[in-house]
Amino acid sequence: MTENNFQGERYESTRRAWEEIWNSASIDVELEAIEYPRAQETVQAYLPYLPEDDVILEAGSGLSAVVIWLRRRGYNVVGLDYAVNALRVSRQYDPSLPLVAGDIHKLPHADNSIGAYLSFGVLEHFEHGMLPGLQEAYRVLKPGGVLVLTIPYPNIIHKLLVLRRKISGQSVLNDDEFYESTYDRAALEDNLRQAGFNIELMMPTGHSYTLWGIGRPFRAEGYYRTTQLAEKCGAVLRRLFAWPFNFMTLVVARK
Repeated sequence: MTENNFQGERYESTRRAWEEIWNSASIDVELEAIEYPRAQETVQAYLPYLPEDDVILEAGSGLSAVVIWLRRRGYNVVGLDYAVNALRVSRQYDPSLPLVAGDIHKLPHADNSIGAYLSFGVLEHFEHGMLPGLQEAYRVLKPGGVLVLTIPYPNIIHKLLVLRRKISGQSVLNDDEFYESTYDRAALEDNLRQAGFNIELMMPTGHSYTLWGIGRPFRAEGYYRTTQLAEKCGAVLRRLFAWPFNFMTLVVARK
């Protein structure tokens, strides 16, 4: 295991923020969100890469919605998170779920023991960067094992929001206690290759949700739902301006 020297004030405040987020969230709502068109676009892109006969680890599983969704479809998925309350809620929902409390920088797994490693919107939340987490993922994956990663992209809307915060003298973070960053293609490729991975797929996703960030015309009622206008405009952006309006980059890489 790699030595975990990353815990600091911002690290702990982000962990506590996640505990608060999961306290007010719902597993059923999270499961419903996986069926949103923009989510299924991502799921159907990475699903063919997952092994059907090996252990899959979701590192940063939260309320375990992805773990539950994939296990219902026959995949051997286990979950890990450092927000212990989220694991308790998940176990109450389904006592059979294989879950463990842990840190993605110090996984309780042997070298070369995991068939696939899933990381959905996790590695952007560490002030020290994504490389240490990627290196630990590489350690536990078997040779030929698959990394599936999603991470926010600094799209046009994001850049405008950051600029507005800078001009007004605010921190570029929406919440100084909750750390979150973005990665462009060059930074992603550099970190993945430094960790030893071979990239097989790098795909822009979630264009309708990029528009959700603008406000009312693109926001529907419900849990981060987008309007039909957002979906139609997002489809056009995906064809014409896929990377400038990319919300989340999907990466599939192999050890």
